[in-house]
Amino acid sequence: MPSIPDQPFILVDGSSYLFRAYYAPPHLTNSAGEPTGAIYGVVNMLRSLLKQYNPTHMAVVFDAKGDTFRNDLYEAYKANRPPMPDDLRSQIEPLHQIIRAMGLPLISVEGVEADDVIGTLAMQASREGRTTLISTGDKDMAQLVDEHVILINTMTNTILDEAGVLEKYGVRPDQIIDYLALMGDSSDNIPGLPGVGEKTALAMLQGMESIDAMLENPDKISALSFRGAKTMPAKVAENKEILLLSKELATIKLDVALEFTPDQLTLSEPDDQRLAELYKTCEFRRWLSELLEKGEKAPEHGGDVSEEGNEGASGSLDFGSVSHGDYVTITDKETLKAWIKKLEDAEYYAFDTETTSLDYMQADLVGISFAVAPGQAAYIPLTHHDLDGPKQLDRAWVLEQLTPLFTDDTPKKIGQNLKYDLHVLRNQGIRLRGIFNDTMLNSYVLNSTSSRHDMDTLSLQYLGHKPISFAEVAGKGAKQKRFDEVSIAEASRYAAEDADVTLQLHEILWPKVLKEGKLPEVLRELEIPILPILAMMERRGVLIDSKLLGEQSKEITKELAEIEKKAYEIAGQPFNLNSTKQLQTILYEDLGLPVKKKTPKGAPSTAEEVLQELALDYPLPELILRHRGLAKLKSTYTDKLPRMVNADTGRIHTSYHQAVTATGRLSSTDPNLQNIPIRNEAGRRVRKAFIAPPGYKIVAIDYSQIELRIMAHLSQSKGLLEAFARGRDIHKATAAEVFGVPLEQVSGEQRRSAKAVNFGLIYGMSAFGLARQLNIGQKDAQHYMNVYFERFPGVQDYMDRTRKQAAEAGYVETIFGRRLYLPEINARNVPRRKAAERAAINAPMQGSAADIIKKAMLDVADWLKAPGNIKEDGDVYMTMQVHDELVFEIREDRVDHYVKALVEVMEQAVTIDVPLIAEAGVGDNWDEAH
Repeated sequence: MPSIPDQPFILVDGSSYLFRAYYAPPHLTNSAGEPTGAIYGVVNMLRSLLKQYNPTHMAVVFDAKGDTFRNDLYEAYKANRPPMPDDLRSQIEPLHQIIRAMGLPLISVEGVEADDVIGTLAMQASREGRTTLISTGDKDMAQLVDEHVILINTMTNTILDEAGVLEKYGVRPDQIIDYLALMGDSSDNIPGLPGVGEKTALAMLQGMESIDAMLENPDKISALSFRGAKTMPAKVAENKEILLLSKELATIKLDVALEFTPDQLTLSEPDDQRLAELYKTCEFRRWLSELLEKGEKAPEHGGDVSEEGNEGASGSLDFGSVSHGDYVTITDKETLKAWIKKLEDAEYYAFDTETTSLDYMQADLVGISFAVAPGQAAYIPLTHHDLDGPKQLDRAWVLEQLTPLFTDDTPKKIGQNLKYDLHVLRNQGIRLRGIFNDTMLNSYVLNSTSSRHDMDTLSLQYLGHKPISFAEVAGKGAKQKRFDEVSIAEASRYAAEDADVTLQLHEILWPKVLKEGKLPEVLRELEIPILPILAMMERRGVLIDSKLLGEQSKEITKELAEIEKKAYEIAGQPFNLNSTKQLQTILYEDLGLPVKKKTPKGAPSTAEEVLQELALDYPLPELILRHRGLAKLKSTYTDKLPRMVNADTGRIHTSYHQAVTATGRLSSTDPNLQNIPIRNEAGRRVRKAFIAPPGYKIVAIDYSQIELRIMAHLSQSKGLLEAFARGRDIHKATAAEVFGVPLEQVSGEQRRSAKAVNFGLIYGMSAFGLARQLNIGQKDAQHYMNVYFERFPGVQDYMDRTRKQAAEAGYVETIFGRRLYLPEINARNVPRRKAAERAAINAPMQGSAADIIKKAMLDVADWLKAPGNIKEDGDVYMTMQVHDELVFEIREDRVDHYVKALVEVMEQAVTIDVPLIAEAGVGDNWDEAH
């Protein structure tokens, strides 16, 4: 790799990077649905250049609007290019603003292209003997390379000097113009020499050096060794004018009249305040966090920054409203009583608990913080091991004073991820009541497609404030302290700020959700009420048979070895089945399997969907998939679950998450109960290990075909409505319509095909996808879908209507009014827009199903608490929620009585235009009950 001197003169081809960043992942949007991916890509590249080369002189160059001199030379120049996508055009001005705020010179000159400006500046610097680094992904720029000019492509991390250009393109930099002119360029509509491609152009230039030499002695071309050499002299002579025009169009102009020189293109100090505002709008949280941190550590620009706030320091960012001025550490009874009075008199307050562990079953309370108004917060340290700190109040006495506050419905309580705090208080024997808002859930309901709803992220986004991190007070890695080992002074500053930030987030987020359609009901009637129900289920936990899981692990180990042996036999050699590189070699080079898809770096893909397609025709991919599935089952469940049994309860305690999936579905971790496979025997065997305690049975109640029922309700398709109303097997009914046979004559194969069509349509499956799933021709699959839409026209109408509404509003809604934003629903990029359209069709069904099961959980919990419904405490426990299924432990001698009642409660949870059917199973383990 060529060496680059310190602080080179850097010229960035902004237009080249803008388009490349637009088409490359990640395709980002902010919470307002505005695209930001191209901005992120270009700014990321600029930051990388600044960090690596620390330049003193630099410019970012963009194409100006309108035609250039090349259009005067050739009217069709770039005429084939489609117009700039709207979602890229909208990113240009914000990007320009960020570049200027970074202190970088930004150049755009009318009448010429960015290449010409860069070429002129590079040659000026080169004549002065100054090294110029041109950052671009455009091969045209290779013509500028000389002893002082080097190209860098930050997206591929490649650097090209003169030797690098020759190695990459097969010609010298001074031959690049002729190389481009011979080949032509379809993207720029440069005509080139007819019939000449890359290989022929190389052969001609390697044999004749230049176009001028070819025009002077065209007959010499015929002596060269490439196909078509004999007829090339006549072709060159015949197309002389086109060839010369192509050369002129491909030549970068080196004498653009500029009002500045390289020496004048100096970097200025970044405008951090403006940058912070722009990063906040784009929601570039990591960069915003860095800026805010920098602002807090900038006394050299304006004197010391005191703990009381940094609003007046010129080197700090006057951005957020969070300060530490009124934070109090409560270590005496009088102050505590005064604060309790403040809390009692408040309409609402925010609180947060500090503990010894993230595991809610193990977490011991270390301290509690409260906030009653913005900037007014307090921390009560309880069990810190701080010998130099103030004496702490007795924890039992403090909790006795606070219990009435926590257990009363008023004042209202606000928190961030309150389910955890609810557990912590429950560990101390306190049952929290009066939950008003959870800012994590509030943020999630406002925009479920936003990837993060943690307090630090929300603080950056809505307050422009970077909170003190846990690592700042407790350290990192192996040396990280438990919170009770943190000094009281440090802990108080951190904990009080958490409560303060949470309160301020509530005051911003709560009014926002109140303005948005039915979102207040989604938050107040589903998400917040379900929070204590989930906590109750988590605390109950589930019982497992560790011995059975151990036996399964041994069996899986044996099966994995057998699969490996078969795979080695097919491959003809041993290899690591988990090695992507070795698998690529075996599948595509040694066995010659067709390449279905490539990775972003151009290697043949071994991703699961690719192997699934290959497995239809080849045995080794099928073995690889089985091996992957069993290995994951073993590491995630059969090996891991016994290690997760709580020593005190003898049970496993999962964590349910409300603010993760885009559609409103719950997810779970440690362990993930949602992903235990049920379509294969190995997965079902894992479910056998989830067992009932003595004297109980496992009861699983799930909604039958709920998403198809929601489809019938949303589409108002008469055929679907009628089939469900009459209690027909929906897949048989669909098969009867699609295949034109009486219901009673539908075969098993026809029903299977109809089922694939039914569920395929829910997930926006194409004819190609359906063909692959059914292993039939695409033409036959398209015929099935066409007939389906003819027989159930309401479904097609629903899909068309949903796409249109999504494109207009930018989101779709569930039956309950939950929103799923679709930032790419109007993208010019067809695959991304199609993916958004598929999501638009599916989300109302999957999201409505998620809402319905949450409503059912609430109704079941209410039924269990209602007087007279339960004969004896401990008769019924709701222990798990998995997709459309609720799992219970019920006393075995009363199963029949309770199952009937619970099924009825679930079926009546929501009224839609088709019956909701809940089906119950009973057994000694989860698999038997499912």
